[in-house]
Amino acid sequence: MNLKPALLIKSTALLADTYFADAVILLAEFNEKGALGFVINRSFERTLNQLEEFKDILPFPIYEGGPVDQEHLYFLHQRPDLIEEGVAVDNGIYYMGGNFKQAVEAINNRTITTADLKLFVGYCGWNTGELEAEIKEGSWIVEEGMPEEVFMNW
Repeated sequence: MNLKPALLIKSTALLADTYFADAVILLAEFNEKGALGFVINRSFERTLNQLEEFKDILPFPIYEGGPVDQEHLYFLHQRPDLIEEGVAVDNGIYYMGGNFKQAVEAINNRTITTADLKLFVGYCGWNTGELEAEIKEGSWIVEEGMPEEVFMNW
């Protein structure tokens, strides 16, 4: 299967003793520079309202998106009618670059739920050829990603 955005990669037993043990990652970007994705099945220990900057909003789950840049929040969503400026991934999934202020407002006024938005601390990244090599060695299984799987509560 050719790699492209919106595919899921699932770790195999070869990664059992690593950060990626039992990880399911949505590839959000794949191009000549490499790949970027988010672990969609690993909850972060805090919710959005437990972060100082967002202490006055409603609780909303955060996922541990990956080991890279865990100082920032990222998000995937499927509501471009509520969140402008998002970059299309594929299959009706949008990600980074969307208006985060609009996302927070939609969470706080309950017009968006976990069925349409997923927040992440950090992301996963691979340089050119790295992910392909890991797949070839058997570290990852590649599958089509569907919005209902991406946005389900793991």
